Amino acid sequence: MGPHPAVAAIRLAVRRVLHDILTEQPPAHDTRRTPARGAARPCAPDAERVPGTRRGSAVSARAPHDRTSVSSRPGPGGAAAPAPLVLVACSGGADSMALASALAFEAPKLGVRAGGITVDHGLQPGSGLRADEVVLRLTELGLAPAESIAVTVGRDGGPEAAARDARYAALDAAAERHGATAILLGHTRDDQAETVLLGLARGSGIRSLSGMAAVSGADGRYRRPFLHLDRQTARKACMVQSLPVWDDPHNADPAYTRSRLRHEGLPALEKALGKGVVEALARTAQLSRDDADALDAWASQAEASVRDAAGLLECAKLYALPPAVRRRILRRAAIEAGAPAGSLFARHIEEIDRLITGWRGQGAINLPGKVVAQRQGGRLVIRQG
Repeated sequence: MGPHPAVAAIRLAVRRVLHDILTEQPPAHDTRRTPARGAARPCAPDAERVPGTRRGSAVSARAPHDRTSVSSRPGPGGAAAPAPLVLVACSGGADSMALASALAFEAPKLGVRAGGITVDHGLQPGSGLRADEVVLRLTELGLAPAESIAVTVGRDGGPEAAARDARYAALDAAAERHGATAILLGHTRDDQAETVLLGLARGSGIRSLSGMAAVSGADGRYRRPFLHLDRQTARKACMVQSLPVWDDPHNADPAYTRSRLRHEGLPALEKALGKGVVEALARTAQLSRDDADALDAWASQAEASVRDAAGLLECAKLYALPPAVRRRILRRAAIEAGAPAGSLFARHIEEIDRLITGWRGQGAINLPGKVVAQRQGGRLVIRQG
């Protein structure tokens, strides 16, 4: 008799992602591209943004599989090459615990080392003890390394965005420290639907409507195996495996926008429109991502044709482009000049665009990061002010 359908579904999703990761690995004998175990890799830009301190680490106290079988892979001539390390980001909630259990089950069979990281945001009383409990659960699953990282959450962009920035910075740093090939995240189809609705409410454009990518981050570091699975499947998988889970009270706190959307907004939409809203929004995300990728590629190809010999953007040539392509070029130029991508909103790009499409002699446009955009002699100049 096989595993419960929910358990089978999460394991299959993880197995597919691990296969993808292994397929992308360079040949075992290529020492130029395969770092030695524990060797440092180039840091992503966000890796040092928010410092994280190790609360503790643990090695497996009870491993369900022979861990020595995945410590290395034979290369040509019998030379041993380090097996890739895949980490799971685990909060202790149902989604990430289901992901951790599936990774612990599938990784040894594919010759992959598996570890787990939990991030202590320090936003609730007893968060450190709870993080230690998650480390213990990861260790009991046989994941190694298993550790907790404490972070300091700032205020930029609001509490949810600040916590997310701190969390990803800590995960990036952990991946560099351990030489991890990938980090698995437990976002589900429900999370994707919420992300699409939040993007729609912000009026941020098609890229925001595309939601979360299955693969993202520097060198495809972040993988989301559960984007096609609903939240109930993950919770059911935990229940049938008797995995203890922690329900974060912030997820039910109406002070947080995503919480209100989850418990009030989406149920109201399903009541008004019928079941299937979550699936439809997730499908919208994929269709939007395909369109956004195509437009990004078009803009990348068109950019060289709208610059003069000095590299300045020519307003007349920009005007001739479709708005969706032109605005992508403008956004990229603003970011290259020093405007932080996370602080550059649609209204900023629209203001720059009016220097091209609605030129009436207006002055310079001030952008985040002390960047200034202005029209000079038929050229668009975007630079540090």
